[in-house]
Amino acid sequence: MKVSEKTLTTAVAAVAAAALITGTVAMNHGEGHTDPPQPAAADGVRGGDTAVPAAAPGGDPAGAAELPPSTPLSVRIPAISVDAPLAGYGLEPSGSPEVPPEDRTNLAAWYRGGVSPGSPGTSLITGHVDNSTGPAVFYDLGALQRGDTVEVDRADGRTAVFTVTAVDVFDRDDFPDDLVYGQSAGPELRLITCGGPFSRSAGGYLGNVVAFARLTGTR
Repeated sequence: MKVSEKTLTTAVAAVAAAALITGTVAMNHGEGHTDPPQPAAADGVRGGDTAVPAAAPGGDPAGAAELPPSTPLSVRIPAISVDAPLAGYGLEPSGSPEVPPEDRTNLAAWYRGGVSPGSPGTSLITGHVDNSTGPAVFYDLGALQRGDTVEVDRADGRTAVFTVTAVDVFDRDDFPDDLVYGQSAGPELRLITCGGPFSRSAGGYLGNVVAFARLTGTR
């Protein structure tokens, strides 16, 4: 799917959907590979609600002051032991989104055509769930729970602290673009990888795990 420059500047949805729903982030199962964890129903989106939990630890449930644009450098998710560098990715000449090399298993991708984490709107970070040799950076994304923390270090020396508000898995044939990629008024973050059932005949995972998060602190 090719995406025009106008589309890129007005909606991240079409770009992200092209990358994720068509499976370009999905890698093949290796021999003896076990399925990654899937989100618990209690942490999923409830009737479209992705509000910050009332008892969200480590941050103000009402949100935090927005930050100016700045390139993100790394992402940490203590609950699932993620500590990974971030690289900005755009589009291939074909119009499809770029993704990290398959052998860079601990590298996550920030969509640089969208919002930088901590700035107003919905920023997007993707990562491989696995490759032919085993787990990759977002293998355990489905194990996140509401209230977990995501920290993004930025080039301006600030760290944007997000609180996970929901974690869910969606069939790629029925992916809720507006819910996941719709631009928010305040600073929000989406972490996305492949998930759901795996089908070798269908070319990979049949869905995507999405963690929704909202900015609740800075330092």
